Amino acid sequence: MTIPRPHRFDVYIAVSGLLGGLLLVGVGLTTRPAKDPITLFDGPWPILVPLIVMAGCELLRRTAPRAALVISTPVICADVVTQGSLATILMFTDIVYAAVLYGPLAAARRTQWITGLLTVAGTIVPFALWRVPEALLIGVAVGVVAYAPAATGWIVRNHRDAAEAARLRAEQTALLAEMDRTQAVTAERARMARELHDMVANHLSAIAIHSTAALSLDNPNTSREALSVIRENSVEGLAEMRRLIGILRDSSGDTEPVAAPTLDGLGALVDGARTNGLDVTLDAAHGTVPAPVELAAYRIVQESLTNALKHASPGRVTVALARRNGSLTVTVTSPFGGGAGPRAPGSGAGLVGMRERVALVGGDFEAGAEGGADGKMWIVRATLPVAEGDRE
Repeated sequence: MTIPRPHRFDVYIAVSGLLGGLLLVGVGLTTRPAKDPITLFDGPWPILVPLIVMAGCELLRRTAPRAALVISTPVICADVVTQGSLATILMFTDIVYAAVLYGPLAAARRTQWITGLLTVAGTIVPFALWRVPEALLIGVAVGVVAYAPAATGWIVRNHRDAAEAARLRAEQTALLAEMDRTQAVTAERARMARELHDMVANHLSAIAIHSTAALSLDNPNTSREALSVIRENSVEGLAEMRRLIGILRDSSGDTEPVAAPTLDGLGALVDGARTNGLDVTLDAAHGTVPAPVELAAYRIVQESLTNALKHASPGRVTVALARRNGSLTVTVTSPFGGGAGPRAPGSGAGLVGMRERVALVGGDFEAGAEGGADGKMWIVRATLPVAEGDRE
């Protein structure tokens, strides 16, 4: 069994108690006179044995407090039958205090109860036997030497445990705050990524498609039309970027964020898609919906038209919004398959962004190819609840 190394502070206490006790013995200062009736061993030398053992117990006050208390209890009793040393008594009170403060909780509670009972017994029994007021001083002495250090250790232990619990709560609060901050930053980055993609991708896709047409066709009129579309989308894309910068700026900046797009702007959005060469029909019967749902529906239509511009085969694209059973259903249908490949490169972030937007408002989202009377179609469908708890 490995004996734990004493704490440095405990070594200081043990050495100080031993040297102080030796000094008291050297000057002849004891707690009782040589002819006291209870003194069985007169002279300075018997005092040294309890003093040295008690100093050794001080070395264990923190690493083995229960063992120190068990050893020091008979030692203090042995000191009673000598002329006694004040240093031995003081070291015993410190060991009782340390046993309650550093020992196991159950042992600390027992120590406090036992010292309290000894104090009561030391007060009642001598007075009952001798019937003199001076007998009450024995209980006072036991209370000062045993119960008072135990009670003090218990109070300090409670304060220490409360401080430790408060520290742990503060650390947990700080950890939760950091987790919330990290989640907020991640959510904000995802939101800005969706906004950047939705606000700019449509215009950049049109620029890419029409610039390809301008470079591949040797027709001045076609090239002029393509360049006009390119310029229009460049200007609109720049405006959208400025809006995004406005969102990122705080209120002290020189560019204020603009209002979020609404479903009333779907007509302009469809007109822009027609300018870019899509054959689009719009059927919007949505009424009044909450702002988050309105923004999500607008962005879904916007991204679906962008994807149709990049990937759809020639044919009609339909956009339909319908309000029923407490939900707003957004459906965008475009021809699918038969093409030579996408007319502009895509990253797949559009579908991810739409799915995230729908999830944020508690809706359902699906996208994929389906067969129909008009051939194979790519269908984007989102069901967005417009009232709390109303979901299909």
